Amino acid sequence: MPRVPYKPIDTTEPSDVVDAIRKRRGGRLLHLDRMLLHSPAYAKGWNALLGQVRNEFGLPPKWREIAICTVAALTGASYEFHHHAPMLVAAGGTLAQVEALRGLQTPDVDPGLFDETERLLVRFAFEITRNVTVADATFRAARTAVGTDQLVVELIGVIASYNMVSRFLVALNIEPE
Repeated sequence: MPRVPYKPIDTTEPSDVVDAIRKRRGGRLLHLDRMLLHSPAYAKGWNALLGQVRNEFGLPPKWREIAICTVAALTGASYEFHHHAPMLVAAGGTLAQVEALRGLQTPDVDPGLFDETERLLVRFAFEITRNVTVADATFRAARTAVGTDQLVVELIGVIASYNMVSRFLVALNIEPE
């Protein structure tokens, strides 16, 4: 059970915030949204930030979802993993990759399942999530692998944003729909 009750599924106020969330979500409110709406200001900022992270970054969707699933697994955010594992598969990932990330304990993943860049993305997300700092060698390798400063910044932005998401989800015990 969530630690704070969800706002009702038919919540309509504040209309500008609820309408913007529903637009981004294809007309529905998820449990996460219904929790965020306890603070309309936070919900509004969250929706704007995550809308940009999810829809406006140049980072390839598969890379984004590998990073998000890594964060979710490491932080115990089952809600986040539940929602993003199918997105990883839709972006070209495999069920074997999903299962490998679900049980992630170290930054090293099977080279038979992940290519060199994907393994580096997992290591990068692992170091940021677990250590906050990133080893210089990991940073240099990630910068080379992703190719541009913009994509490095966006990768860090995805990892940082979804660390925020996972901590919110876990602290409030938000359940998957």
